[in-house]
Amino acid sequence: MTNAKPVGTATVDVDTPRAIDPGLPVADRVFRGGARAVGLLVLAIMASIGVFMFSESGIAFDEFGWSFFTEHRWALETNQLGVLSLLVGTVTVAAVAIAIAVPFALTTALFITEYAPLRARRTLIALVDLMAAVPSVVYGLVGLILFQPYLADIARWIHDFFGWIAILDVPGADPDTTNWNNTAHQYTSSAFIAGVAVALMVMPVCAAVMREVFSQAPAGEREAALALGGTRWGVIRSVVLPFGRSGIVGGTMLGLGRALGETIAIALIIVPAFDVKLRILENGTITIASQIILRFGESSPLQLSALMFAGLVLFVFTLIVNTIAAAVVSRSRSGAATEI
Repeated sequence: MTNAKPVGTATVDVDTPRAIDPGLPVADRVFRGGARAVGLLVLAIMASIGVFMFSESGIAFDEFGWSFFTEHRWALETNQLGVLSLLVGTVTVAAVAIAIAVPFALTTALFITEYAPLRARRTLIALVDLMAAVPSVVYGLVGLILFQPYLADIARWIHDFFGWIAILDVPGADPDTTNWNNTAHQYTSSAFIAGVAVALMVMPVCAAVMREVFSQAPAGEREAALALGGTRWGVIRSVVLPFGRSGIVGGTMLGLGRALGETIAIALIIVPAFDVKLRILENGTITIASQIILRFGESSPLQLSALMFAGLVLFVFTLIVNTIAAAVVSRSRSGAATEI
């Protein structure tokens, strides 16, 4: 639009931009509204779950108060109920699972995206995805029947050479004894064996997220690194891994969320022990999810409320972990640190 502006005795034309508001297409507006509605629905569902569990745990909170967080016993006959041992067991099993699963998931994702032949990639991706679809009860049975005898030997070996580390000690067990059959039970049904079974379930979930991010690493930077004389590992180290940092963190945290809430596999393997145990090789442990499934059917109203209270603690704890993960991922945007 042109406006005439007088300057002295002359008239100067001044060009001013005309505001143009094309607006969003109908399809974009529909998609934006649908995405916003789905997001709000998810938040509403999460909030309703939290409100429901909070309301159901009111009886237990009135009875036990804040001591519920510091009591480690779960004695039904005396109503001495607390979540401390459950929370410690949950974190211990999840930590063992993540420590085992993440290295395997990372190497699997790198092999599929960087080293595997093109013809084999689809098959490998399908196999990894198929592992994620196997029911957890199958992993529990495999861990209990197939892996536990061998993992007990591995636990004994770890205790023998690294027992001087507190978390790898098994009090009362002699790893050098010749009568192994009488002491093998001290290494079974532990957080270590349960963590291995959960790691089998967590690994494909972590690998799928990492693989998807690694496959999106910029081809231009890959080719530039190779043109400068970089090896395949050099390209991975300088391009793929920095670009996929958020995928590594996101996959790890997604696996951690599943490990924290795993139920059936752990319930099949462990022997319930309501002690604050940080020793992962020692027989016996307990988690919040496994305690809920083991005690839900035989609980009184007060004990049922206590189980709901324990579930609320797990819900809040998992929500905090995922929130921290989201913050870490948002601050380490994929590709932000890529350099050649």
